[in-house]
Amino acid sequence: MERKYESVLGELASRSINFFISKSSKAKVLDVEDSLQRVLLRAQVIIDEATGRHITSQAVLQQLDMLRDAMYHGCYILDTFRCQSHDEHDANDQVVSHSFALSKVNSLKGFCSSSRNTHILEQLQDALDNLSYMILDVKELVVFLTSYPRLYRQPYSMHLLLHNCMFGRQMEAELVLNFLLQARPHGAEELEVLPIVGPGRVGKSTLVANVCKDERVRDQFSEILFLSDHDFRDEKLMHLWEGCAKKFQNCTAIKDVRVLVVVEVAGDFNEGEWKRLYSSSKQFLTSGSKIIITSRSKKITKVGTRSALMLKYLSDEAYWYFFKTLAFGSTDPMMHPRMACLAMEIARVLQRPFITGTITAGLMRDNFDTHFWCKLLAFLRGFVKWHVSRFGEDPSNCLNQNKPAHLRRMIRTSEAIMVYGWYECRSQEEVPKMRLQNLMYGRAKPSGRFETLAWSSPIPSYYSYIFACEIEDLKNTAVKRKRS
Repeated sequence: MERKYESVLGELASRSINFFISKSSKAKVLDVEDSLQRVLLRAQVIIDEATGRHITSQAVLQQLDMLRDAMYHGCYILDTFRCQSHDEHDANDQVVSHSFALSKVNSLKGFCSSSRNTHILEQLQDALDNLSYMILDVKELVVFLTSYPRLYRQPYSMHLLLHNCMFGRQMEAELVLNFLLQARPHGAEELEVLPIVGPGRVGKSTLVANVCKDERVRDQFSEILFLSDHDFRDEKLMHLWEGCAKKFQNCTAIKDVRVLVVVEVAGDFNEGEWKRLYSSSKQFLTSGSKIIITSRSKKITKVGTRSALMLKYLSDEAYWYFFKTLAFGSTDPMMHPRMACLAMEIARVLQRPFITGTITAGLMRDNFDTHFWCKLLAFLRGFVKWHVSRFGEDPSNCLNQNKPAHLRRMIRTSEAIMVYGWYECRSQEEVPKMRLQNLMYGRAKPSGRFETLAWSSPIPSYYSYIFACEIEDLKNTAVKRKRS
């Protein structure tokens, strides 16, 4: 009896200690969370103000880029902590009873929870300190921002801004602008070339198209030519220069005007074809004309007269900020903690491609319902797992490399969408009426081989992405494989 009494007292004492430790650590965590939220709002104000202004200083842009990365990281840490807290709260609500038989396990859980809270507190504190120091460093910069001219009026909803503007490339855009607007060194005879390298669907064409839209670039160059690697043949180049000369009939030759040539290399870089293009360009283009070449291949870095601009995919933190803003629209995510956790999990499953993220976020915003988001998350998890187990590769990787991929249908689970390939289209007349989201998540019933519109970009270069597809019956396919 005495031993039982002592064990009960020991259990009560350990629980009391764990209770006070968890309470004190939770109070500290909540204080840091509140402070981090306030600092994030302050950083958001600075970045929003800077985004709406035309900044030419490379040092200012670099400082703002560092502040933006710190803000993305702080948002990611804060949202991750809130999702964990929400999951723990749900788990505690599901606990019905405790027994003395599990007292040791519960005691260990308490200590594990305490150490985990300490780790979370350290992460939140590091994010808070980093962002606070960043804001102190840009204190003078905030004063200088008012001296830069405005680019546009700030929309009422942030998601409208992200939907209609290039996201996360302000620093890179200014570097390209600096190359185009900078005067040519005196006595230089070579045409200046800027290589832009990056993986597929990272935004190389979008970056160049948005820079070329700038009024200063339009004033600097009389003509902007967009070429592909299919235009490198001699007869095509001669026809191109002749057509360009006809546009400037008031000039004695095309050498009287400055031309910007944008070359997009879709396939492997052919050095021999490039030399023909460059030699032809030197012959027909005047001093002050420039070339931008984009490719996935790093081989183009050796043809540049400037250091190559290397584009990378967004970080997890930046992608989450982008995805969350588009998915919630003008709704405050803090008012829907359960949906914020679901959105974070969906963003992780998508693995950071711009097109897929934009399509999925728009679908979630149009179906703002917890039940639908839960169903969507379960579907995406199952679909990615199925594709990897069956084909050994994530579907987004297949689509990025323009390889055949299989897309599952959420409503008609016995059917898959076989994507043979896809292409980019500029003309609105050639865009199919059927949309990919209706095909994957709706009840569309196409037959045979068909084309579907995956996404139309609302910003330059205004591409529409078209998939060539066919519906595949998974049951019939499995029966055929068994028979064979």
